[in-house]
Amino acid sequence: MPNQKLKIGIIGGSGLDNPEILEDRREEFVDTIFGKPSDALIHGKIAGIDCILLARHGRAHAISPTDINYRANVWALKEAGCSVVIASLACGSLQEEVCPGDLVIVDQFIDRTTKRHQTLHDPNIPGAPKGICHMPMDTSYHPFIRKLFIETAKDLGIHCHETGTVVTVEGPRFSSIAESKVFRSWGGSLINMTTVPEVILAKEAGLLYATVAMATDYDCWRETGEKVSADSVVKTFKENAAKVTTLFKHVVPRIAASDWKPHHEELKATINCGKMVA
Repeated sequence: MPNQKLKIGIIGGSGLDNPEILEDRREEFVDTIFGKPSDALIHGKIAGIDCILLARHGRAHAISPTDINYRANVWALKEAGCSVVIASLACGSLQEEVCPGDLVIVDQFIDRTTKRHQTLHDPNIPGAPKGICHMPMDTSYHPFIRKLFIETAKDLGIHCHETGTVVTVEGPRFSSIAESKVFRSWGGSLINMTTVPEVILAKEAGLLYATVAMATDYDCWRETGEKVSADSVVKTFKENAAKVTTLFKHVVPRIAASDWKPHHEELKATINCGKMVA
């Protein structure tokens, strides 16, 4: 039986934030101690399960990756009662075998951002968590949610790569050829502008979090073929967004049917071990 008390947050990336995934929709504009999130929280249901959709860049895609208020987005979902968050990403591929249109169940990241708040612990924000939290990120994305994504994709016949490392850059520009080749040499599977600090903040907030990435292009490292452009990214994710939507619609009931109590207790213990309070 589905867990009727569970509420699942869905953070939609570029082109993957269509509210029609939800039934019985209603919008709620909120404020948080960290400011306003990117857009309204769209409450609704998938297969009878309470979900909240939030467009990472705003529904008009008007917010640049650096300017997204990641802390407010995560805090808003937590305050609204979400305990599990699933997210989508549009990414460039850094490896030949990850083709445009492929889905990747991400398990690691490499952070190349420089301008973003990476913790909820902030003495300058009234009501924010106190002290410092040294959050372990060896298991960046929740392994059991990842397992459910992989199993669901297989059952649906959706091809996906079961692991992948995302290199997160500041953006909004795309990489130089030299940068793209360096990221490939590091073992990066994908390049993206938004998974960091979202994944870090979600874990620090006590939210069980995982993401599905869609490769939209081959970045610029390939000597042959079309180079990455905004037009090519939009074209590819429009052609393939239905795969992500279908996967999310089918994984939500499986998430709701699972026992998350031990996972939340384990994460809570990890957070407490990482805290240093004067």
